[in-house]
Amino acid sequence: MLSILASFGDEQRLLLKLGLMYDFGIVSVGETACPQPLVSYVGELCSGAPPSRDAACQLICCDEHDLPALLAAATEVRQRFKPGIVSYSRKVFIPLTNLCRDYCGYCTFRRDPGQPGAHTMTPDQVLDVVRAGQRMGCTEALFSLGDKPELAFPAMRETLHRLGYKSTLHYLEAMCDLVLRETTLLPHPNPGLLSAEWIARLAKVSPSMGLMLETTNDSLLAVGAAHDNAPDKVPAKRLHTIEDAGKQNVPFTTGLLIGIGETTQDRVDTLLAIRELHRRYGHIQEVIIQNFRAKPEIPMGNCPEPTQGEMMRTIAVARLLMPEVNIQAPPNLSAPYYDELLDAGINDWGGISPLTPDFINPEKPWPHLEQLQSRTEAKGYRLRQRLPVYPEFLDSVTKQPGLLSERVKISAAADGYARRPV
Repeated sequence: MLSILASFGDEQRLLLKLGLMYDFGIVSVGETACPQPLVSYVGELCSGAPPSRDAACQLICCDEHDLPALLAAATEVRQRFKPGIVSYSRKVFIPLTNLCRDYCGYCTFRRDPGQPGAHTMTPDQVLDVVRAGQRMGCTEALFSLGDKPELAFPAMRETLHRLGYKSTLHYLEAMCDLVLRETTLLPHPNPGLLSAEWIARLAKVSPSMGLMLETTNDSLLAVGAAHDNAPDKVPAKRLHTIEDAGKQNVPFTTGLLIGIGETTQDRVDTLLAIRELHRRYGHIQEVIIQNFRAKPEIPMGNCPEPTQGEMMRTIAVARLLMPEVNIQAPPNLSAPYYDELLDAGINDWGGISPLTPDFINPEKPWPHLEQLQSRTEAKGYRLRQRLPVYPEFLDSVTKQPGLLSERVKISAAADGYARRPV
């Protein structure tokens, strides 16, 4: 055995020490030799060669004994990608409208017209929030909104008519342009499904945009499932939007929502679908691993939430499958132990607001930025404020002349992160 160990690299010896090679049948418990292909696979895993689908499905289900080895491999890969830095975006959250034609089993954000809390923000309200965020050092205006509510509600059509717009997307476009012209913040819209035409239009007034894929499991559209009565959550439609953004070279944020009825294999398949689009177009700037949180007022109020172990395994497999993609997990949804997510391979905390709540999960406050910095540094990383578009994607935005390019250049430091200090 000593002669076999001597032939291993440092990373292979680390994994052997932690036990992963035993449990995957790569090394027997006795003194027998190791099958070379599997030994090579473990070395490749730690060096950044992505695992196969079958291997990823095994890893995402690994037991507690194997988990430290999985995390060690993910951390090693993450350190090669962006060593020593964890980023975040200082933002204001703009819930432009919470009217939505989709009825997802886990959502507390959406409303029908006339329900308590139903609203559509006016331009003055948008500017008031954004200007307040500007005074607090924010650089991102995150626009979240229901998907095409005017198709379901005459009241929304009337509101849009009164504001002077044909559709919710026309109004969103105008508000992104308003923020760009009147403030120093950069818009990042999450408007739901988009046509290629609308991607092109919004790309002129925002440096990046996003759409959570959530899952590729069509069975969640069935009656009683999480996406029952949610026409905009058809996986093929969401993949089409993400692909259209790739064809136009738009920096794009997407990700998984875990714990909504999918299997661990579904999680792997969703990650692989995202990876394939990124391989084709190179535009996925960020993959979010978001955990479902139960609330008493939702149809899924009694459903179990993903465990911390499930989050760690999913993040680690995401990192191994996509070694050079930014992986993010919301810290407020894993409080109070969110700093442990750093051990699974994330390199970003997502948007954090010193001003506005998380309107999607209002019961889960953002961590204070001082605490976020302290916890990040305690894990050995430096916290850096970024823009809504990641440093490595700035060129795709700034090479086009115009106001958007000028605003991004003004906001970015020489290394591509935000000019404003943490």
